[in-house]
Amino acid sequence: MEWISGVAGSLVLVLVLSSILRTLVVPRGLYSALVFRLWWLLRRLLRAAAGRGGYDAIDRAQTWLAPLMLIGMLATWLAGALLGFGLLLYAMSPLSWTNAFREAGSSLFTLGFASGARLKLSALDFLAAATGPVLIALQIAYLPTLYGAYNRRELEVTLLQARAGEPAWGPEILARQWLVDTETALPELYRAWERLAADMGESQSTYPILLTFRSPSPYRSWLVGLVAVLDAAAMQLALAPRSAPPEARLVLRAGFTALRDIARALRLPYDPDPSPDGPVRLTYDEFDAAVAMLEAAGFRAERTPKEAWPHFCGWRVNYEAIVYELCRRCDAVPALWTGPRDFPGGAVPPRRPVDRRPDGGRPGLPPAFG
Repeated sequence: MEWISGVAGSLVLVLVLSSILRTLVVPRGLYSALVFRLWWLLRRLLRAAAGRGGYDAIDRAQTWLAPLMLIGMLATWLAGALLGFGLLLYAMSPLSWTNAFREAGSSLFTLGFASGARLKLSALDFLAAATGPVLIALQIAYLPTLYGAYNRRELEVTLLQARAGEPAWGPEILARQWLVDTETALPELYRAWERLAADMGESQSTYPILLTFRSPSPYRSWLVGLVAVLDAAAMQLALAPRSAPPEARLVLRAGFTALRDIARALRLPYDPDPSPDGPVRLTYDEFDAAVAMLEAAGFRAERTPKEAWPHFCGWRVNYEAIVYELCRRCDAVPALWTGPRDFPGGAVPPRRPVDRRPDGGRPGLPPAFG
């Protein structure tokens, strides 16, 4: 029994240490089964708490996922360390189960109320005493990194609101720029999101828990914002290849590369080299309706919708499958062109401000198409 307890305790400690190093220390997107099982469990519990409500109920419930994940990781690691050291103490001493776990807890949390005079266990007691404070210190040091990356991400997502509405939608970005004659600002937008995509690919593959942090506004999402910018760039390149800025190609490349980095960290299957003629789930009718909206806003296409459709699909096939799966797992706002969700309700079109210019202004955009 003591031998089995010693082996089991060693395995538990190795599992806990591996999870801590993969999540908090190693600067690389390494998969931690312990953390992702916790994510899966908490997401399911919060989904159950939301009942059968639509997106608003899901968003209110999932707001608690990030803080519960942070607390849950710390509690899980400490409980695992307590279990591991308790099993080892039981295996290496004549202590009973109760006294072994009592001494392990006393050492792990540096309380010192239960200690023995057994010299051969001093090293194990010291190791347990060092584990607790080091683990808590690592978790505390982890928080500024997370919130720094979160703030950088949400700043650009908030700035996108004026260009794409809430929730963001790729054709809406283009339509709004042509409607108010600010299309020359698109290269700057693409440059900003090219850098942000690289930042998100690095930070959210290294620290996947960032995926559980939701935007302050329920109808904003970094993931929806990213796919909106990628769709806008892809549509501009497909419809007007001669006048499209070179930044559009750069942001597309940076965007789907970042999404693949995140998918690799989460172990999501994806095609690393999809065919430009590969299938996409977005339909031609949806694309054609969006082109009609763009033309109503003043966009001048160099290709017809039928001519542009294969080129648009050739870009979108690089990121659509990953985006749909990430949006589903993150319970992102169900914006147009972002795929289905696990909760009831259809796609939400972007909310648009009313034109309040005294002369009546230009005609407003037609209704958003699903």
